[in-house]
Amino acid sequence: MLNQIGDSIHYLPNQNDKERPTLGLVCGDQYSLVIDSGNSVQHARDFLNEIEKLKVPPVKYLAITHAHWDHILGMNEFEAAAIIVNARTNEIIQDWRSLSFDDRSLQEYADAKKMTSHCVETIISEIPERDTFQLTSPDIIFEGSLRLDLGNKVCVLETIRSTHTDDSTIVYIPDEKVLFLGDSAYGTTENSLYHFKQSLLLPMIEDIRKYDATHFLLGHESICDAAEMDLYWKELISASKAVTSASLEGAIAAFEADHDRKPNENELFFLKAFVNDQILKSQSE
Repeated sequence: MLNQIGDSIHYLPNQNDKERPTLGLVCGDQYSLVIDSGNSVQHARDFLNEIEKLKVPPVKYLAITHAHWDHILGMNEFEAAAIIVNARTNEIIQDWRSLSFDDRSLQEYADAKKMTSHCVETIISEIPERDTFQLTSPDIIFEGSLRLDLGNKVCVLETIRSTHTDDSTIVYIPDEKVLFLGDSAYGTTENSLYHFKQSLLLPMIEDIRKYDATHFLLGHESICDAAEMDLYWKELISASKAVTSASLEGAIAAFEADHDRKPNENELFFLKAFVNDQILKSQSE
């Protein structure tokens, strides 16, 4: 079932147990825009079935926030929509287009850590006719930013700096003050270590905060208001300032000295993630 924000924005909430991210729908007077295609054929079909119940203007565009599997593998189901991606996302999708999805190939990708086990399981269970499956190619490729008019409903797409990927696109609807962030505000996993890229934290926050938004939709969270996002940024920044080396003990001590208290659960998680970033930096030197 879709949830609604304001007069013209709907979203299908994330399902973490199925690795399904939040999917968005923005409706103008003439056309509609979908934000992210889902993690599989079935996910996309479930979303399209919900859209059909609304009797909204036809879906003319599909914007992809980044090229992780759970956001792109439903693309083929949006046959009538022009698929919009930034240039880096397009490069990654072209790599996906070269893959095969039969059992043997999927096992090889999993063994080589090109795909997670959850990705493989989802493909097997929710993408039929896998022997002939190939992702469609994007239709509109942009650099920097792009403005869409759906008919008295403007949407702004922008590629931003991100701690999650190097191809993150966000979607802003100015008159509703709603911002779809995809997964851009999250960290990422590298060499089995979950980390936030410390060097990109403040640039990312700067890119996001320039938008006057009251509602924020992230890929794997409930909808957030401005106060919740401000708290999220505050906790991330505080944790980042405390981490100057690969020592978690040192980071906790620095945090406690700075705040005169122990870190809460979120802050401790962020401290560990920034320490992991320091570890990864030392491994690459």
